[in-house]
Amino acid sequence: MTHVLVMAKSPVPGRVKTRLCPPCTPAEAAELAEAALADTLDAVAACGARRRIVALDGAPGPWLPPGFEVIPQGAGGLDCRLAAAWTRAGGAGVQIGMDTPQVTPALLDEALSTLDRTESGLGMAADGGWWAIGLRRPDPRVFADIPMSTAQTGASQHARLRSLGLSVTSLPALVDLDTVADLPAVTASGSAVSTAARARMLGMLPVAAAMR
Repeated sequence: MTHVLVMAKSPVPGRVKTRLCPPCTPAEAAELAEAALADTLDAVAACGARRRIVALDGAPGPWLPPGFEVIPQGAGGLDCRLAAAWTRAGGAGVQIGMDTPQVTPALLDEALSTLDRTESGLGMAADGGWWAIGLRRPDPRVFADIPMSTAQTGASQHARLRSLGLSVTSLPALVDLDTVADLPAVTASGSAVSTAARARMLGMLPVAAAMR
């Protein structure tokens, strides 16, 4: 039974999207984080995964749609938390975060379908990281000691998958929402509806760009 697993933080001011500050205040950054999370979960809810799981740091809020399982992230660095979330989820699936609100159900279905013909999939982010990873089988070694949030994270993750003898299919690359400068690219496709609307309300995105 395939799943989509979302690694997420509750959108609490001062704990999420701190790289948006400045120009955002912590409260504004949390508003954008909540919008991004809502867009992400809407896409997951509409994709063909049998299970929809949120590995959550914090408490659920009104942004959580029905039909999602919630599991705790656990302790340790991101590599440890990723390994723990996959172990709890079990089975084949695709894991994403809350930094790519432009993700669509079609993209997620494409990622899930790669597991029919390959052992793993990896979607690179424009900043050198990765935004999605698919695995037929959870394996803590996939993430152990991988340096996260660096310009080499994606390349290191790809190398690790290959070193474990896994075939790797490349998924489409996306731009992470890390800074305000990323907003035009993240909202350009029109799929990040809530994120674009919130950014427009906060004056972080030109109206013309947000309405495309």
